[in-house]
Amino acid sequence: MAHSTDPPADRSAAQHGGPAHDALMERLARAAAGYYRDLTSAAALHGLTMTQAKMLILLRQPLPMRALAGRLACDASNITGLVDRLEARGLVSRHADAADRRIKNVVATEEGREAVRLIRADMRATSAAFARLDEEGRRGLYELLGRLHPEETT
Repeated sequence: MAHSTDPPADRSAAQHGGPAHDALMERLARAAAGYYRDLTSAAALHGLTMTQAKMLILLRQPLPMRALAGRLACDASNITGLVDRLEARGLVSRHADAADRRIKNVVATEEGREAVRLIRADMRATSAAFARLDEEGRRGLYELLGRLHPEETT
C-alpha cells in the first residue's frame, strides 16, 4: 500500500475539492492573530490598548454602547470604562439618541478618526501582507471576508 506524503490538508483538498474546514479555521486564526498583533503594536505607539483601538475602528458611525459591547464581545459594563478613558483623551464623545434619550450613542471625534488613520498607517505587517496581493487578490479577499460574516460588514 502506497503511503501519501501529502499533508492532511492537501489530502482533504484532493478528496473534497478544497481545504478542510479545520485547515481553513487554522489559516483564518493565524491571519487574525497576525492582524491583532500588528494592531496591538500600532495602538501602543499611540498610548492605546488593542480594545480601545478596536472600539475607535468600529465607530465609523455613531453606535449605542450596548451595540459596541456586542461587537467587541464584552460585557456592557466594560464599555463604560473604555468610553470614559477614550472620552477623557478627546477621542470619543457620548450623545443621547434622538429617538430614545435613554440610549447613549458613542461617536468618534475628529481626533479619534485621526487616531484610527495613524494606527492603520503604523500597521506595517498588515500593510506588507496586503501589498503582496495584486488588485485581483485584494478584491477577492475583500469579497471572501465579507461573505464569512455578512452581518458584521455594515
